[in-house]
Amino acid sequence: MNYQESLAYLDSLGKFGIRLGMERIEGLLRELGNPEQQIKTIHVTGTNGKGSVSSMITNILLAANLKTGKFTSPHLVKYNERITINGQDIDDDSFADLLTIVKTAADSVVAKGVCEQPTQFEVLTAAAFLYFALENVDYAVIEVGMGGLWDSTNVITPIVSVITNVSLDHTDRCGKTVERIAMQKAGIIKENVPVVTAAEGDDALGPIKAVAMFKQAKLYIYGRAFWGTEVESSMEGQTFTLHAGEYYSSDYSIRLPGEHQIANTSVAIVAAKLVSKQDDRINELALHIGVANTVWPGRLERIAQAPDVILDGAHNPAGAEALRKALDKYYPEGKRIFVLGMMGDKDMTGVISRLIRPMDIVYTVKADDGARAAAAEELAGLVGVQALAMSSLADAYEAAVSRADSDSVVCICGSLYLVGNFKNLLLNVKAGCH
Repeated sequence: MNYQESLAYLDSLGKFGIRLGMERIEGLLRELGNPEQQIKTIHVTGTNGKGSVSSMITNILLAANLKTGKFTSPHLVKYNERITINGQDIDDDSFADLLTIVKTAADSVVAKGVCEQPTQFEVLTAAAFLYFALENVDYAVIEVGMGGLWDSTNVITPIVSVITNVSLDHTDRCGKTVERIAMQKAGIIKENVPVVTAAEGDDALGPIKAVAMFKQAKLYIYGRAFWGTEVESSMEGQTFTLHAGEYYSSDYSIRLPGEHQIANTSVAIVAAKLVSKQDDRINELALHIGVANTVWPGRLERIAQAPDVILDGAHNPAGAEALRKALDKYYPEGKRIFVLGMMGDKDMTGVISRLIRPMDIVYTVKADDGARAAAAEELAGLVGVQALAMSSLADAYEAAVSRADSDSVVCICGSLYLVGNFKNLLLNVKAGCH
């Protein structure tokens, strides 16, 4: 298959949706010679912060001059973003070649009756493992797609497991309570493999502690075994002191704003320190350079100033709370104008109630063309009188900017799909296509 054909193949798999269970991915990987067993991995799950933490761990490994793969989801603009080595997205030709190999293997296991057709995410997961094995990476940072226990990435035995945090999201798949979701996330914990987490509260920590104890996996909890304290903070970034155990404290500077990023960075550093116990190439300098080099698109990402324009993919109540805290901290006075688009299966009311104040101006849009996206009118109805439903993202953005003063903030948020579509919109404007 060429690149376009490989994209068409992935789109054709989209109709299979998300299906829980491990038999398809296990059958597919067996057919491919189990590439996931040929690489050293770090496994990352959590409700929010997975992407930032995966990125920071990757950058620490890169700062130590290690060849490092990273598998994440979803993508903002194109599928290639999900599979990277040394910070470079996989190129179109390599992507097409891998998909061709994986499609052949998938067709074979289906024909043999080993399992039913693997899903789109399973095919991409297998492609990532195969790419990292063929390219002989030193490490691969693997981000869970959803949950943990039944996620198709959960076929690895990593060097360290990371559970960033636990809150309500994907309740249709992972359970209706924080406790049930925590059980799903704790599913990535393996025998004798250390676990780092910033989960808090008995409902979230209870299941994680229980599984860690059962699997004899040493558990490092943010706020107890290690913690970060803010030194200074702005939209440009922040400096904080990481305290780990009795004897370690060091100041770190990062380019990611928001209080939650202090916890995320601390988790990433401690995870990398655990890897360094068996690889002395990961030194103190690599820890500092790696996190300082990390930028994370689509999360409190400022793309313009005066007025400031911020992109944020927060799509659940906990993410909305983190965004609201950041806006309160960095923009306490200015007018706030939102362009809001969400998926209809998310807790829309929960996000809106935490994020939007009565005096804020809100333009609602359909986050993307898919059937899952909530209609602009439905979202506007949930927001209330200060919301106006718009027929297109471009119109909504234009309206938002025209209402802004130089000290206002325009925030495009509610879904990573919306952020991705907005980035595409900007690319097309720059390219001169309308």
